[in-house]
Amino acid sequence: MNWKYFIGIDVSKETLDVCILEGKEKRYSVEIENKPKALTIFWKLLGKQIPDFDSANSVFCMEHTGIYNEHLLSFLQGKKAFICLEHPAHLKLCVGLTRGKNDQVDAERIATYVYKERESIRLWEPPRAVIRTLKHLTSLRSRLVRTKKSLSIPVKELKLFDKAGGKTVENICKNTLRHVSQDLEAVEKHILEIIKADPTLKRLFQISTSVSGIGTVTAVEIIIATNEFKNIKTAKKFACYAGIVPFEHNSGTSLKGRARVSHKANKQVKMLLHMAAMASLISGDMKRYFERKTEQGKNKMSVVNAVRNKLVQRLFSCINEDRLYRRKDERHVICNRLEEPV
Repeated sequence: MNWKYFIGIDVSKETLDVCILEGKEKRYSVEIENKPKALTIFWKLLGKQIPDFDSANSVFCMEHTGIYNEHLLSFLQGKKAFICLEHPAHLKLCVGLTRGKNDQVDAERIATYVYKERESIRLWEPPRAVIRTLKHLTSLRSRLVRTKKSLSIPVKELKLFDKAGGKTVENICKNTLRHVSQDLEAVEKHILEIIKADPTLKRLFQISTSVSGIGTVTAVEIIIATNEFKNIKTAKKFACYAGIVPFEHNSGTSLKGRARVSHKANKQVKMLLHMAAMASLISGDMKRYFERKTEQGKNKMSVVNAVRNKLVQRLFSCINEDRLYRRKDERHVICNRLEEPV
């Protein structure tokens, strides 16, 4: 793309720091409120400061900061602007050696980054509204699960050593636990209803859960993480994203390390894939594969990681071919699992 203006935006909860480069030259910088009304005023001001500015000849780059991006992304989408949304760690590693930090400097560094990488940057493809809703619901579900565990597990442990004290604590928080369980059930039901009501999501969900070991929670999380398999289209890229690909650690003749998985990964997806792998080892071909490899002397965790990769490969193969997964020894198509609990 032949962009003329490269705009870096440092996003925070209250403010947006904007830096505009025309090529390498800094043209304009400003701090505005992170509010829809302020963005409208800023856009008009930008037209006065830079007469030939237009969304067609500009690219906007910012860090992914979760909900703090929402106002800005929604506004820029309405203007049909080109948007680059980068992971904060990626930007930090790409800008080189730096000293000092403030929001204005960060905005300029982001603008410089997008200028230097203009030939290779990947533009952000906005998810559908239903995917954003699913993401909010799955985040809420995770918080409810953590809350339930943080209350129930200590009570159970306390009752083992102090039955009377544990019973007292249990009686105090039982209403809270009941309401948390009810909210959790409501969230899970709403997630399934959203999936059933959307044909695309329903089909992706059917295919994903047809792969042995991949349950409802894992399937939904993968659909969200890949933006319905639009942003990540291959098993290799997703395995790298999930942190299950071993990378070599070699240098010359002095450094000969074992291949290890990277910590730069989506830890939530990685954990769910691990649970899916453990579930697939209960029976079937994955169990036979695990037993065969461990008998050959392979490290158990290395074999489990190989199982995680196999599940990812099976999933993406089925998604790309738009079919349900079938084991070689099956004569019938696996039915969909929409009725499974989340």
